Amino acid sequence: MLSVLSYGRLVARAVIGGLSQTDSRDYSLVTASCGFGKDFRRGILKKGMCYGDDACFIARHRSADVLGVADGVGGWRDYGVDPSQFSGTLMKTCERLVKEGRFVPSNPVGVLTTSYYELLQNKVPLLGSSTACLVVLDRQSHRLHTANLGDSGFLVVRGGEVVHRSDEQQHYFNTPFQLSIAPPGVEGAILSDSPDAADSSSFDVQLGDIILTATDGLFDNMPDYMILQELKKLKNTNYESIQQTARSIAEHAHVLAYDPNYMSPFAQFACDNGLNVRGGKPDDITVLLSIVAEYTD
Repeated sequence: MLSVLSYGRLVARAVIGGLSQTDSRDYSLVTASCGFGKDFRRGILKKGMCYGDDACFIARHRSADVLGVADGVGGWRDYGVDPSQFSGTLMKTCERLVKEGRFVPSNPVGVLTTSYYELLQNKVPLLGSSTACLVVLDRQSHRLHTANLGDSGFLVVRGGEVVHRSDEQQHYFNTPFQLSIAPPGVEGAILSDSPDAADSSSFDVQLGDIILTATDGLFDNMPDYMILQELKKLKNTNYESIQQTARSIAEHAHVLAYDPNYMSPFAQFACDNGLNVRGGKPDDITVLLSIVAEYTD
């Protein structure tokens, strides 16, 4: 039988051993972006990180790395409104809040909410709609916090498998949840969701985890198995390799989007909803590709 003293020593060793295995390093995201507007301007960014009507941002704060994508609703163009203005302004506002430290890493919905209400209170009228997806890595806790409204989204890949992914939010086929600002007097006629409706999640990540954040232009044209095949090209965690892989993914999706004979995920979803559709879905494509790495100043 162990004495109380011996037992206490064993417990102490176990506790110390457990503490020694705790990773005290800060984590960060090494992120590269690539995208294409559906007007064929390959890889060309508009001012403010926009590919076509898509927009994105990558921001670093001492407590967290934060990134986001947004997809402006193209239907506003029929009313003389540039859809990229809403998505671009939304992402630039999120980025500014992060850089100013006006956010809590565990609450990306709060970043989205504050940004949206700033747009509502903007003295210069801004009309439009957009989906949005935000991803926040808390450096010290090693937890990823996410908020997704609509059909943009993210994947987390570990060991060649998808271990986490966002849930798509649709009111009905091809009508995603979206933030909107409508002209005065017609607010009720424009589809608009609250930022609080965003689907949120939190989970631990590991060094080497791959995080892919993108607009629906990617996910509507590339199923998971194709994305995973492309990610096998990622050989290390340096920025150049990540950038090259992000470009390869975006280019592949762009080609598939214009293949009339390809049964895309979008076409399959349309068929599931009783529509006879085949081919890719021409759309703006934005890809943010990140790897979880040890933080360095």
